[in-house]
Amino acid sequence: MTAHGMHEVAVVGAGPAGLALALGLAARGIPTALVTGPERAPDHRTTALLDGSVRILEGFGVWESLSPYVAPLVDMRIADATRRLMRAPEVTFRAAEIGLDAFGYNVENDVLREALLKIALETPTLHVARASLGEMDAGTQAARLHLDDGTSLSARLVAGADGRQSRVRAAAGIGLTSRDYPQVAFTCTVRHARYHENTSTEFHTETGPFTLVPLPGQRSSIVCVVTAKEAVRLLGLSDEDLAAELERRAYSVLGAFTMDGGRGAFPLAAEAADHLVAPRVALVGEAAHIMPPIGAQGLNLGLRDVARLVDLVDDAFRRGHDVGASELLARYEKDRRRDIDGRMRAVDMLNRSLLSDLVPIQGLRSLGLYALEKVGPLRRALMRLGVGERAA
Repeated sequence: MTAHGMHEVAVVGAGPAGLALALGLAARGIPTALVTGPERAPDHRTTALLDGSVRILEGFGVWESLSPYVAPLVDMRIADATRRLMRAPEVTFRAAEIGLDAFGYNVENDVLREALLKIALETPTLHVARASLGEMDAGTQAARLHLDDGTSLSARLVAGADGRQSRVRAAAGIGLTSRDYPQVAFTCTVRHARYHENTSTEFHTETGPFTLVPLPGQRSSIVCVVTAKEAVRLLGLSDEDLAAELERRAYSVLGAFTMDGGRGAFPLAAEAADHLVAPRVALVGEAAHIMPPIGAQGLNLGLRDVARLVDLVDDAFRRGHDVGASELLARYEKDRRRDIDGRMRAVDMLNRSLLSDLVPIQGLRSLGLYALEKVGPLRRALMRLGVGERAA
């Protein structure tokens, strides 16, 4: 085996959260290695990077390279498209109301990952290993990573950013609590006859939200939450029939649709690691938590993990302390757990309220949206919370 020497941090996983973490650490001058993992299949989804995440990426010095590929989310509209007895009023949230130009910016996942990877490969202070983790040994002074290309490296801290099937989490012996939902998220991108005016529109249906999220030009990404049977049907439609079906579900608010690129389907689940840390290990992003694509919280929550870990490691490194010490890891767990648990409970509650046929639950959901429409301070507080202004 060839040893690449000692690093302060080894980041395992080259999804957006892992790449952002490696770049954030490298920008602070912290000796960092990035283990990219296997090649990834095409990802037809998009991510809405909310204002808090944009500020994190600005702080890491990478936002300017991403900005040509994004579309601003200036307004967000919620409309009740159910056929139930109790229906909620339509609500529009406007970024200007809380002093923002946009709530955030929508970007295609593959474009985001490739742009961040390009920056990582061009960062001379970041060691990039185009390999996958084989085994990991956590010692008292450092952890040793054995990679599948026959090389190895050591680090004071291993950051697991390697997704829902995290090898780092498994190697650290951290358990996972899971909850499956009776839903599948069908995703694709469409072109449309009318301009979206940088407005995201979310129709609430009996099976979950149907969401149109702006992309650059006259394009939008679609997340359509349906039953597994319906997802299979949508996957099997021709491009012409699928475009017509999605236009119908969108009530033609953007005019005629044509398909743009591939399509995918992803079973919905909520998963959370039992612990965020273990000796010499910290988890971030989908290695730590996964939630349904409701409220654009997934990657934004992961980037807040990243920002907190970067700050803690940077402070320890500047003081000459061990960046993988148990005290630092305990602080990371404490600082992030409340935000993670709170966001996951909120998304779970909202999703279950959409699925419930109980009239009292429908009434509470309608009352809540009515209050958001009519009570300005409540609406503004929720918008600020949503974009991450009160994140830990």
